[in-house]
Amino acid sequence: MYLEHFGLEQPPFTITPDTDFFLNEGCHNEALNVLFVALSSGEGFIKVTGEVGTGKTLLCRKLLNTLGDDFVTAYIPNPFLNPVALRMALAEELDIEFARNIGQHRLLKVITERLIQLRTDGKNVVLLLDEAQTLPDESMEALRLLTNLETEKAKLLQVVLFGQPELDRRLQQNHLRQFKQRILFSYQLRPLDRKTLAVYINHRMLIAGYRGTPLFTNGALRSLYRNSRGIPRLINILSHKALMSAYGLGDKQITSGHIRRAAADTEDVQSWLTQHFPLASGLLAIGH
Repeated sequence: MYLEHFGLEQPPFTITPDTDFFLNEGCHNEALNVLFVALSSGEGFIKVTGEVGTGKTLLCRKLLNTLGDDFVTAYIPNPFLNPVALRMALAEELDIEFARNIGQHRLLKVITERLIQLRTDGKNVVLLLDEAQTLPDESMEALRLLTNLETEKAKLLQVVLFGQPELDRRLQQNHLRQFKQRILFSYQLRPLDRKTLAVYINHRMLIAGYRGTPLFTNGALRSLYRNSRGIPRLINILSHKALMSAYGLGDKQITSGHIRRAAADTEDVQSWLTQHFPLASGLLAIGH
């Protein structure tokens, strides 16, 4: 591997969401601040949407790791669940013991009792759902009804939805209008801009243990931005492949040539090029 070659302690560009690499700048920092403000309101749904690879899961995990002791969190990473399974998943996350054959009326009662107990203890309960665009319509309604639970002064449950743009399109449907009205705060994650991309690269290299002069040339950064479109997951994939390419060649710096070779080996980039430049049949990757 290239770690020793570049003086690294760990791989800087893995695609596994690792909160150690979270960048407190740009839209991700803005989104985290919106989430904190929204959760302090104590009510309603909060929605964060973004294209595939823009960092929703990383943001979700950062939020989970950052909330203080006055919050109790329930995390459901794949909410493609019917209403019964959704309520059971919530109960499990809240450490509620229940028989698998429990009736739904009884299950809702014990969930309510647990939420009241946590509120009495001064805790705010937050349910976070990743990949929320997969939530079935009937489960959205069940979720909406769960957020009806309240004391005289506060809601017993807040919900944060992390989803792809399909979630926004689904919520335009008339039969989901009641659900949509419950969303008090929204944020749309954007790809990184050119300036933030350079900060992102340097940040991840620093966290990974790199202490030398900038490893990526300006030409490499330009090519990386154009080929990745600023999408963090693609930035990581291309950067990792570029480091492997440079290591294989014995190079000590990442140039636009390394990025182009990485892009030529990445299906998502090639599909995008084919879609947007159909007449450029011999084009492999965008360079300078």
